[in-house]
Amino acid sequence: MTRPEPRRPSRTLGAATAPSPGLRGLHPAEALAVAQGAYYAATGLWALLDVDSFQEVTGPKVDVWLVKTVGALVTATGGAIGLAGARRRVTPEIELLAAGSALGLAAIDVYYVARGRIAPIYLADAVAELGLAAAWALVRGPGQGRRASR
Repeated sequence: MTRPEPRRPSRTLGAATAPSPGLRGLHPAEALAVAQGAYYAATGLWALLDVDSFQEVTGPKVDVWLVKTVGALVTATGGAIGLAGARRRVTPEIELLAAGSALGLAAIDVYYVARGRIAPIYLADAVAELGLAAAWALVRGPGQGRRASR
């Protein structure tokens, strides 16, 4: 006698979404998405909630509204990436968002530090961003093609 397959909770977005069964056993791409999401949420919220201490570390800014705008966008991006990882829904679109965001932020960090527009501390963020981009390349790996989390 065969047993029926146990029902799996739905992982779709919406009010009826069942919570993920914890973060154990995440695929490397899912774990990376959660980590990047947390990093982006922390740095974005810092710029939004305590712009004075943010500027103490990163240097004074002419346009505080722009610091807060970037903080809001980085927070939202991190939220989407991190939630996708936690829900085991890392699609090719999420991978592109995550790797593209990391590469874009790294490029801006390096470019504007080199021109003396922003403080050299941004090179530390550039290293973190390049590490994230490299990690996305590694978890995807050659020949994996399209892979969506289950």
